Amino acid sequence: MRKLSLLMIGAAMGAGAATVVSQPTLLSGTSAIAASAETYRQLSLFGDVFEKVRTDYVEAPEEAALIEAAINGMLTSLDPHSSYLDPKSFRDMQVQTRGEFGGLGIEVTMEEGLVKVVTPIDDTPAAKAGVLANDLITHIDGEEVQGLTLNQAVDLMRGPVNSSVDLRIRRGEGAEPITVSITRDIIRIRPVRWRAEDDVGYLRVTQFNEQTYPNLEKAIAELTEEIGEERLKGFVLDLRNNPGGLLDQAIMVSDAFLDRGEIVSTRGRNAAETQRFSARSGDLTDGKQVVVLVNGGSASASEIVAGALQDHERATVIGTRSFGKGSVQTIIPLGGTGALRLTTARYYTPSGRSIQAVGIDPDTIVLQNVPEELRGRDAVEGEAGLRGHLSNGEEEEMPASSAYVPPDPEDDTQIAAAIAILRGERIETAIDSAAREPEAETVPN
Repeated sequence: MRKLSLLMIGAAMGAGAATVVSQPTLLSGTSAIAASAETYRQLSLFGDVFEKVRTDYVEAPEEAALIEAAINGMLTSLDPHSSYLDPKSFRDMQVQTRGEFGGLGIEVTMEEGLVKVVTPIDDTPAAKAGVLANDLITHIDGEEVQGLTLNQAVDLMRGPVNSSVDLRIRRGEGAEPITVSITRDIIRIRPVRWRAEDDVGYLRVTQFNEQTYPNLEKAIAELTEEIGEERLKGFVLDLRNNPGGLLDQAIMVSDAFLDRGEIVSTRGRNAAETQRFSARSGDLTDGKQVVVLVNGGSASASEIVAGALQDHERATVIGTRSFGKGSVQTIIPLGGTGALRLTTARYYTPSGRSIQAVGIDPDTIVLQNVPEELRGRDAVEGEAGLRGHLSNGEEEEMPASSAYVPPDPEDDTQIAAAIAILRGERIETAIDSAAREPEAETVPN
């Protein structure tokens, strides 16, 4: 299988989006589709407007900034995941894929002009300070977020290690805003955490960076040795609130549990460019049972893994419906002037399902016992809730999906259910009865 430089957007866009990094290219050539006369007329109109702004605006504008804004406006009008990356943003993206970067440790997106927390990354300053998924950041060091772009807001939250930043957070309608002071640190992403749950191996994959598969391989080997191959019932693969990462790592993680068969395919505008990625011989778990956990924060790379293992009936998928990020972005470097992030394809599970804007439905829905103060605020609308998303024709009636994960594993009904399945027990014996009461069901499905 050809190794591709594939990645999914994390901090800049919230839920990860599968992308291909291409070679530097000129945006012209004989293979380009010829523009119509009307297109050239509109380009002439753009030139006229630019010239008027340049010469007559009340203050002398920065011409490069005007062009950059026009380019980004064109790309963001396509869908929520196409955009222009200036040189700094492009460098930041490349750093993030290596799994180490400076910052607070939150995955964010923009909603109604405010920065929305998709998820805090485990064991980072933001997580330790109590920042939660769905928090809305209204002010950064006293400066209003309204009116800023997402990149501008992210830049304000970044800074030197050991410096602090104050975030004003709105948590739920009608709630009083709170201010959280966070000390910046080097964010070292440990993409896989693992532990033995008596006779079950627990694997939590928080994102897909360059270290994910090596960490997973190590985790499976250590857990198998610690528990003992004869005693080991199987593995829980926890992909909840995992926003994505490197696509080649998602393929390798899927391959770790599969012995054969297709993992994922990508299909774009040109049918001839369809790509298929298949598993190689060899299952790292030697056929042990697998249960995959997903929720409303599981996106893109996570959905590739869950979809592949579900379609091959290699794993039981439980939890709540995933985010529904099913499009591929190509990163096109533009020399020293940044890069384009352009949606170029959709990806499909082995059975041919497009999960764009619909997500992965679990084999068994297991709800958490959400604390009273968070009920109704634990749900994520997913891709179908993003303005301008690519339509799948099936997402109009998609309800929001819970992304709540209890901070204490002892309270985690989804982990308990997964372990019960691996041990051959009835799921009900592993779930707090309160989670089954009607008022606690935040995600009807």
